[in-house]
Amino acid sequence: MADIKYYDVILKPLVTEKSMSGMADKKYTFLVNPEANKSQVKEAVEKMFEGTKVAKVNTINMDGKNKRRGMVTGKTAKRKKAIVTLTEDSKDIEIFAGL
Repeated sequence: MADIKYYDVILKPLVTEKSMSGMADKKYTFLVNPEANKSQVKEAVEKMFEGTKVAKVNTINMDGKNKRRGMVTGKTAKRKKAIVTLTEDSKDIEIFAGL
């Protein structure tokens, strides 16, 4: 397994209706590197967003979907989703503030 730096762990925030409703409970959803583990995700969130303290990280492996274009079939890339729960005294993450 390659050495993953903290800035390579979080790929992008996931903005869906369900993830937006979880923000009231200080739960934020991100797409992360498929090879990252929970401790790497926790370290990345705490370093990238100042003043945040992570209480818990849940990860979900999502397999690629079967896609077809004419007679040719294939699969999309697999992804990993992380739901990060912050502590009560932690600051909110600003990238979700305007949504």
